[in-house]
Amino acid sequence: MAITLQESLRGLFYAPFYAALSRGAYAQEGVEVSFVSAPRPGDAATNILGGAADVCWGGPMRVMQTYHQVPGCDLVCFAEVVTRDPFLLVGREPRPDFKMADLVGLRVATVSEVPTPWMCLQEDLRRAGIDPAALTRIDNRTMAENRAALAAGDLDVVQVFEPFVTDLVASGSGHIWYAAATRGPTSYTTFYARRGVLTDRRDELTRMVRAIHRTQQWVGTATGADIAAAVRTFFPDVPTAILEGACARYKSLGIWSQTPILPRAGYDRLRASLVSGGFVDPGTPFEIAVDNSLAEAVVATAV
Repeated sequence: MAITLQESLRGLFYAPFYAALSRGAYAQEGVEVSFVSAPRPGDAATNILGGAADVCWGGPMRVMQTYHQVPGCDLVCFAEVVTRDPFLLVGREPRPDFKMADLVGLRVATVSEVPTPWMCLQEDLRRAGIDPAALTRIDNRTMAENRAALAAGDLDVVQVFEPFVTDLVASGSGHIWYAAATRGPTSYTTFYARRGVLTDRRDELTRMVRAIHRTQQWVGTATGADIAAAVRTFFPDVPTAILEGACARYKSLGIWSQTPILPRAGYDRLRASLVSGGFVDPGTPFEIAVDNSLAEAVVATAV
């Protein structure tokens, strides 16, 4: 029986996951994978708990959220791929000496589609000594709407992911102020599943982790154009030059990990952000939400 692998939403920062599919990485490791998409990001963890999917790629945020809502649930992260925050702040005017304090008094549009980008940014603000409530924040529009509003001059700065960033820069409508990846490790995307699935289908999941690790190694040597070519079918509406530039930017920012082992430092930074933002309390301990045993075994035997 195939492993049902679910994406939580379509995003370019998930490029290694798409590359594993397009390059046949799972079949090469002898595991059959059936790929599906969650109707909404918030449905992803529910689908795993209900058995509609076996494995999801998504944020440890969803795992912590589920433990918060369903105490005693058995979700567990077992292979990290996106190890740094893929969101950026893009402003209308250049600001090469940007500081978090610069956001106060400006019209700032943050991401509405998912909670993690704002949770992480508000933690950045707190660590810079700034009350997140001091911002004039627009939080109810999509990234596409905010991209258009910035270009029209109706906003001062937007929080977006690629390819919106490269599109804004290429059009002259925006300038990069802050790449959240520069804060350091913030665990953003992993495989996760129920612990029972890790036990019952351990051989298959080990093969999946081996496939994603080989893909990580490939990404480490690939160019932005190579990565864009591998994920092209998942983003048919993005112009080639924009897609290639976006992939190159993400690679240069180091958002993709070279190993599936999920580091405690990245998880703890994410957990601190979710707690300070009031999203979870007290947050799920690393030892409960993370199982690195498959990833460690794969890395130890990698050639």
